[in-house]
Amino acid sequence: DTEGLLRIKEENQKHYRRAQRHLEKKEKIQRHNRKLGDLVEKKTYELKTQYEHLADLRRAHILELTSVIFPMEEVKTSMRDPADVSSESDNAMTSSTVSKLAEARRTTYLSGRWVCDDHNGDTSISITGPWIILPNNGDYSAYYNWVEEKKTTQGPDMEHNNPAHTISAALCYATQLVNTLSLILDVNLPKKLCNRQVKTQQGNHEFCGENLSRHRFTRAVKKLNANILHLCFSQHVNLDLLHPLHTLRNLMYLVSPDTENLGR
Repeated sequence: DTEGLLRIKEENQKHYRRAQRHLEKKEKIQRHNRKLGDLVEKKTYELKTQYEHLADLRRAHILELTSVIFPMEEVKTSMRDPADVSSESDNAMTSSTVSKLAEARRTTYLSGRWVCDDHNGDTSISITGPWIILPNNGDYSAYYNWVEEKKTTQGPDMEHNNPAHTISAALCYATQLVNTLSLILDVNLPKKLCNRQVKTQQGNHEFCGENLSRHRFTRAVKKLNANILHLCFSQHVNLDLLHPLHTLRNLMYLVSPDTENLGR
């Protein structure tokens, strides 16, 4: 019994020494983990700083791009309110009817509710110059109406200031700007839209070159608007400011200096 007791004591001492070694190893691993945690926290801070620096560089490039090469601004038109014209032609029309017509014209159905839009139909947005403009309300019907009219009209086109030409040019510049912004922001666009004048199996690229049919034109405009909205979402532009049909206005909100997250 005494010999057995001695053997048990020796085994207990071995287990105790082994437990001590394991405890030291545990403390060593914990110290290593704390060092790694501090290193990860330091690297995370450095990465965040680099991201902020990269965002500032992207922001500076975008602001330079949109101020020198692709400036955009709102252009007031001289179009008169139809309600005012109607009131002048019809003396019997009451003031309440005129005010209701004016209010209806300045109202847009957006996100399930009617909102006031004083810019709707009264302004246009220019890009690269005041002579290349797009209607603010996203109505580009003047383009395919002109294309359809040209199919039935013979002879050379002498209308150099035709709105269809300016619409095509503005959309082409907008496409080029969007593709450049996607490169600067490192954001993949959901829709492929070419802005170079090359031949493809479907013909020339969108908006430039040959006249597009109504179907191809509206399809290309939808792709461009989808890309612009995707960029706006990626930069956390205020959703209340966006409208799915306002091509250049959405771009203006995206590249505005007031966009806090531009470059993220």
